[in-house]
Amino acid sequence: MVTEEKKETASRRHWIGISLLLVTVFSWGLGLPAMRYGLTEWPPLSFRGSAAMIASLCLAAVALLRGEDMSVPRPLYGRLIVASLINVFAWLGFPAIALVWLNVGEAAPLFFSMPIWTMLLSWVVLGTVPNPRNVFALVLGITGICVLFALPSADFDYHKLIGAGFALAGAILFALGVVTTRQALPLPPVTLVAWQLGLGSAPMLAIGIIYERPHFSSLSLTGWLLLMFLALVTTALAFLSWFAALRRLPPTTAAIATLMVPVVGVISAALLLGEPITSREVLALVLTLGGAGLSLKRT
Repeated sequence: MVTEEKKETASRRHWIGISLLLVTVFSWGLGLPAMRYGLTEWPPLSFRGSAAMIASLCLAAVALLRGEDMSVPRPLYGRLIVASLINVFAWLGFPAIALVWLNVGEAAPLFFSMPIWTMLLSWVVLGTVPNPRNVFALVLGITGICVLFALPSADFDYHKLIGAGFALAGAILFALGVVTTRQALPLPPVTLVAWQLGLGSAPMLAIGIIYERPHFSSLSLTGWLLLMFLALVTTALAFLSWFAALRRLPPTTAAIATLMVPVVGVISAALLLGEPITSREVLALVLTLGGAGLSLKRT
């Protein structure tokens, strides 16, 4: 009887974890077309930085309601700032800039190629020699990126090169953070995310205000709704669901599930924004995500 109760509890935790993971996947996936459309009204760093700062304040309120200690020990200042710059400024800010020149179908495979770069950087930084399967995964991923931009049929120009550079830089820097910050900061989970979002979005907002000079009056009602959607759903809710899912599921399961995000993003962009899904983008998506999936799979 006790064993059956434990199985039921484990099964319940598993399905709750899966449900939370799906919330994260669809939130992040729908965030791609939302960001793309929002950029028609506001510049990238101002728009994304504002959403991340709002999310930070909301999560700080959640942390206080949960009774979490929001203070950060002084020895952790440096690590927290570095983590914030990599996980928020680079990971959220660079893709936002990339979407100025790339559509979602072009950008999604680049954003979510992180597992491939994580594997490669683990080899370079940590000396973790990849096995033949991981080498094949790397070849698949790079082939997918080449298909996306190197084929003669691709509408490739200087501006798309800039967009691709920012998208890849965000993915590579995020992967570098995974490799070099293997030990989690000893802070409560919601507090940690709130601080990272706040510290990472602050330079985004500062650069945006100085160089982009956004005007709040230029945002339509749709623009404001999208800003709040990015803040409350694709950032605050998605991160809360993500960390709650990680407490219930194996990390590999959660990581592989994130490969659904670009698929959701590309399909939703086609449905909501009317962006065409070309055979080239489908092939690039299959190759890149296939490589990412292989790199995540355990031996």
